Amino acid sequence: MKWCRAELVLYLIIAILGFGNMIAACGQKGSLYLPSETNSSQQN
Repeated sequence: MKWCRAELVLYLIIAILGFGNMIAACGQKGSLYLPSETNSSQQN
């Protein structure tokens, strides 16, 4: 199978963006939940 330059660039961009997302997600800690309506209205 012969690789086209545009296809190679596309795969490279997808790989770089995917790797960047994994790196950006590292170190983010905290509870993953949606705050309730009562908590958000009391703070305002």
